[in-house]
Amino acid sequence: MMLYSNILGEGKPFILLHGFLGMGDNWKTLGMRFAELGFEVHLMDQRNHGRSFHSAEFSYEFMAQDLKLYIEQKHLDEVILLGHSMGGKTAMLFAVQNPKMVDKLIVADISPRYYPAHHDSILRGLSALNFDIIKSRAEADETLKHYVPEYGTRQFLLKNLYWETKDRLGLRLNLEALSDNANEIGEPLPAHSTFEKKTLFLRGDKSEYIGVQDESIIKAHFPNATLATISNAGHWLHAENPNDFFEAVMDFVKE
Repeated sequence: MMLYSNILGEGKPFILLHGFLGMGDNWKTLGMRFAELGFEVHLMDQRNHGRSFHSAEFSYEFMAQDLKLYIEQKHLDEVILLGHSMGGKTAMLFAVQNPKMVDKLIVADISPRYYPAHHDSILRGLSALNFDIIKSRAEADETLKHYVPEYGTRQFLLKNLYWETKDRLGLRLNLEALSDNANEIGEPLPAHSTFEKKTLFLRGDKSEYIGVQDESIIKAHFPNATLATISNAGHWLHAENPNDFFEAVMDFVKE
């Protein structure tokens, strides 16, 4: 099955991979900016997310296979690959498995190491949305507030709401499969796997996802990696400081 994508612009292929519980549409504003500079931008929905297919099978192996199939079917050559968080893990695995398909790799606010599961309250909150009762985005937000106090995180999650019928809301993502396989999100890159080409790791200065201890782990897998910090930004660095994020990416891509 083919992943859903929204393709913007023309030129060198540039693939963007969203994070856990996100979708390609989260990247539309930045994607349009990349497209204006002469790239063919592919805003991807990974399996069980957005408008892509649902499957009980969910892991980085499957997501990397999905991406390979997409690139082959679209006849893309030497892509620029950018992934955030979960998408960054997919991008890393894809790059070490298919180095000839990737020209440059950009990983946003995630390291190759293992991360303990930490999405429990968010998944419980999404599971608590009863669409027999909830009839508006505001009502969904009110329910979610009990589980996810951060306003920005709730707004990000509520982008998954859509009208299944003209009077019934639903979630685009496959909540059951993502909840059942939530532990897969923290899985590390396989030991001794490497990608030799130029790689950029970006971290938010207020985020704890990439610490000092991660620098040697990154270099072990990505010997040609550089690490840059985006100021005034946490884990959603591309949304919190899009201008600096955009410039850092373009400086690297133009090298």
